[in-house]
Amino acid sequence: MKNKGEIILKPTKDNSLRRFHPWVFSGAIAHASEGLQEGDVVKVFANDGAFLGVGHYQTGSISVRILSFEDEPIDRDFYLQRLTEAYCLRLKADLIRPDNTIYRLVYGEGDNLPGLIIDMYGNTAVVQVHTVGMNRDRHLIVEALQEVVPSHAIEHIFYKSEATLAYTGDREFRDGYLMGGDKVNPVAVENGLKFHIDWLRGQKTGFFIDQRENRKLVERYAQDRRVLNLFCYTGGFSAYALRGGAQRVDSVDSSAKAVMLTNENIRLNFGEDARHGSCSEDAFKFLKKIEKDAYDLIILDPPAFAKHRGAIKNALQGYRKLNLAALEKIAPGGIIFTFSCSQAITREQFRVAVFSAAALSRRRVRIMYQLEQPVDHPINMYHPEGEYLKGLVLYVV
Repeated sequence: MKNKGEIILKPTKDNSLRRFHPWVFSGAIAHASEGLQEGDVVKVFANDGAFLGVGHYQTGSISVRILSFEDEPIDRDFYLQRLTEAYCLRLKADLIRPDNTIYRLVYGEGDNLPGLIIDMYGNTAVVQVHTVGMNRDRHLIVEALQEVVPSHAIEHIFYKSEATLAYTGDREFRDGYLMGGDKVNPVAVENGLKFHIDWLRGQKTGFFIDQRENRKLVERYAQDRRVLNLFCYTGGFSAYALRGGAQRVDSVDSSAKAVMLTNENIRLNFGEDARHGSCSEDAFKFLKKIEKDAYDLIILDPPAFAKHRGAIKNALQGYRKLNLAALEKIAPGGIIFTFSCSQAITREQFRVAVFSAAALSRRRVRIMYQLEQPVDHPINMYHPEGEYLKGLVLYVV
């Protein structure tokens, strides 16, 4: 896409870009070319005229998301290079294997492509964009994607961006297949376990890929334990726990649809396994009604309690309340896997919230592991906002 204009920053407002942070905030702009449209490619300059970067323009608090700190065109070759770099990282991390066909190929700023997510499910790529600029470039991205991923490994490309772009007012798109679409197999494999992925109607792109390594850790500790998986969604943790030899696994989610999907995924891997039970119920209510010592491994993986900074206080109270309820009910010698996927909550804030719950429970609690997002959700060194998933594994006496 050709450059459509220029943006000049106010004096002293170029420091973050000189440190390679990829966002330009609206308050930093001194002058912008007339007639700029959302999605336009713009060059950004310091007040002294020095070139800083090129990126997509958009109205809102973040006015430009920098795609490159070099003065280069944003075209098919640009996306080809970026996608090749992302694919090579996943190859080197040994994520692309016959027994693992679920992985995130592009993670926005973490892969130097702000506003773009690409998840692979078997031979289907699900593309989700969060900016008008990426939406306008979607055909360039699809062309590059087909060249980077071997043809046998990508037969379908589904575009899922209606929800993420609804706030922009951009209507130059529809969710649907940009490639393939016939005889699509919705089942993909993660570490040897099969999962039905609902990218048409499911949350995000259909599956929470970011918990892959943490699910493996649950499998490691599930042997002979009674497991409670709260906020189960697609039942990923439940499947790993069953494969790990759990005595019993109960999956709970407030969404009846999520529970149905969990049950389907359990049947895919284990048939009608009597060790698994499920119910659609509020997690807090479920914890309140169960007997003490009913479970000796509990997984707490709630949706984001804080989607913006204004919600932090209430979110921390929510985390404290949820973890306290689990700590009060888990059997002695039990293990709690507890997570926060709220980007607005820092690792330290989450840990303090869990500490407060532990103190209120008066249980003896040790931290076994401190968990984070996996390698296919890389954190750009210059963009710490890309870190969002944090978790603790607690041993409770």
